[in-house]
Amino acid sequence: MSAEATNSVTPGPMPGAVSGPLTPTAPRRKARPRIDLRRLGRAALLGPAARDRLPDAISHVVDAHRAHHPDADLEPLRRAYVLAESSHRGQMRKSGEPYITHPLAVTLILAELGAETTTLTASLLHDTVEDTDVTLEQVGEQFGEEVRYLVDGVTKLEKVDYGAAAEPETFRKMLVATGNDVRVMSIKLADRLHNMRTLGVMRPEKQERIAKVTRDVLIPLAERLGVQALKTELEDLVFAILRPEEYAHTRELIVQNAARTDDPLAEVADEVRTVLREADIPAEVLIRPRHFVSVHRVSRKRGRLRGSDFGRLLVLVNEDADCYGVLGELHTCLTPVVSEFKDFIAVPKFNLYQSLHTAVAREDGQVVEVLIRTHQMHKVAEAGVVALGNPYAPASDDPADGERVDPTRPGWLSRLLDWQEAAPDSDHFWSTLREDLAQDREITVFRPDGGTLGLPDGATCVDAAYAQYGEDAHACIGARVNGRLATLSTVLKDGDTVQLLMGQDPASEPSREWLEHAHTPAARIAIQRWLAAHPAQAEAQRTEVQEDRQVGERAAAVRPAPADVSDPAGSAPEQAPVRPATGNVLTDRPGVTVRLAGCCTPVRPDEITGFAVRGGAVTVHRVECAAVARMKDGGRAEIGVRWGEATECRVTLLAESFVRPHLLADLTEAMALEGAEIVSATVEPPTQQQVRHTYTVQLPDAAHLPALMRAMRNVAGVYDVTRAQPQTQGG
Repeated sequence: MSAEATNSVTPGPMPGAVSGPLTPTAPRRKARPRIDLRRLGRAALLGPAARDRLPDAISHVVDAHRAHHPDADLEPLRRAYVLAESSHRGQMRKSGEPYITHPLAVTLILAELGAETTTLTASLLHDTVEDTDVTLEQVGEQFGEEVRYLVDGVTKLEKVDYGAAAEPETFRKMLVATGNDVRVMSIKLADRLHNMRTLGVMRPEKQERIAKVTRDVLIPLAERLGVQALKTELEDLVFAILRPEEYAHTRELIVQNAARTDDPLAEVADEVRTVLREADIPAEVLIRPRHFVSVHRVSRKRGRLRGSDFGRLLVLVNEDADCYGVLGELHTCLTPVVSEFKDFIAVPKFNLYQSLHTAVAREDGQVVEVLIRTHQMHKVAEAGVVALGNPYAPASDDPADGERVDPTRPGWLSRLLDWQEAAPDSDHFWSTLREDLAQDREITVFRPDGGTLGLPDGATCVDAAYAQYGEDAHACIGARVNGRLATLSTVLKDGDTVQLLMGQDPASEPSREWLEHAHTPAARIAIQRWLAAHPAQAEAQRTEVQEDRQVGERAAAVRPAPADVSDPAGSAPEQAPVRPATGNVLTDRPGVTVRLAGCCTPVRPDEITGFAVRGGAVTVHRVECAAVARMKDGGRAEIGVRWGEATECRVTLLAESFVRPHLLADLTEAMALEGAEIVSATVEPPTQQQVRHTYTVQLPDAAHLPALMRAMRNVAGVYDVTRAQPQTQGG
């Protein structure tokens, strides 16, 4: 989902921390009072309390956890806190607080997002193995294999050096750990958020380095995991560090808007409540303030901001059908802005996000954006994979067999694991992944069978082919986009229907030129992997197109020179036949030389006419040829011509194909098998992965022409074969 769709629900900066983003003022549900973790960290935490009593320091974590999981077993949390506190006792953060305040804060962030008990238990322990004498074996013995697995994964992430030379390989390992259990990255993101909140104690240069890594790597990962509540606050904290002047200006805009006496968002919210109440649709209507980065983006896009630009309306309902009911009422009773409508319920986004987006216009011209979703959709929109609970818990009748299968893992993450296995080396994987993370928008295209493909904005048919077929896409020869033939380099748009045309040769080779049009890691890695595994074929491809052009040029060189290149009537140059064709066409002037016009290459049973040219020869055209009209206008007299008994004919054919290795050889072989003698050939330089061939051929019988054209069309890569059309007037 877009960053503007949410604002953070996580705790704000603690006292003494770096100044965090200002929360725009807006009506919202009453929140629980925030806790001062610094104070709690200094308190006597355990003492001689009874065993079944929870330590006071995690009471707020428990309250947040019970709000989402009222029946949760709290005993693991109590034991995890006891172990974490005793292990970290005596350790201090750079800010001066006891170290236990950090795992407490991270766990509270996750608890408010709705994380299940296992994740919270691992979060409390996430630094124990790295920073204390506690071992993974001890964690496993006391808390079970799931908690051990998560703590181990987070511990490995802590060792990632994002700025060092070892970055690609360590980051690759990090993502493998994330792919095996998305909860690992959830803990890491919450850990980074708390560290960013307290970054003010660091030197400015270190603040900037950490902020850049957060911007380039962790924020895109949070987006892809759908954890918008973390993503938006991280964006604002990074914004404050890397662009302080623009941050200060945006903060001032928000302060000024909060001081307004009139609030268009509140007024429209009241109208919406009235409309839905009269329609008897139970719904909760909230104002969602935009976070800082969102306000900044809107101000750059629209210039002067109006009151409605500082937030959106959020309508929460109980059932999916109610979402469309709300949409219908709003579009009926208010003035809709149809161009702003998007349905992410029917077609969810790649990060699990579902919602209806629309907008309504006020009489003063202000446009208010409205998000419509169910309460469950909202939970997932805010917390993403964190809201999914434990996706790895086996069903009661399906005991775990050691294989970790996550049915809820986002599709991009599944693809990422395939990429890292296929990438030839870590550096290549890293560079490709960085390009993918830089994509902040995804499109959905449809397959003819009704399925969908999620691709980054700017993706081409090459990307669609590898997304659908994997390495079998090497055999792709073209595509139809929205029913029309398209090259593999065609850039796809959201909502396009793509039919991929596959060749039948199991040994098909991808084209090196496809790399220029591949935007997804799946496509680029698959192509480069094939090229690296087949160096001889890859080298041959470098000269394939050049050789095809040279063949075409050599064939064109044997074409007879036009006999009348300066026809005063302006007709197109006409080719002399390689051998006489007088037996094929009869004229009213017996004995004269007859030749077929190269501009329209008539064949039996075309209706034809003739004209005398210099030298006493007669040139024969199809009657609809544009040259006929020009000759008549020039005063050239027609000569009666008709087809004779001979069946031999000459015709010019145009073949259009996609670029692929060995195409020219396959095409000419197919023509030869049909008994066609190639008189001349021209192969134009490829453009947009397409190539145009022009062949003038001699056939023993005009009746063979349909079979020849069918045989040419059946050659893999050839998508159209037509006869040379008569030139249009003035063409």
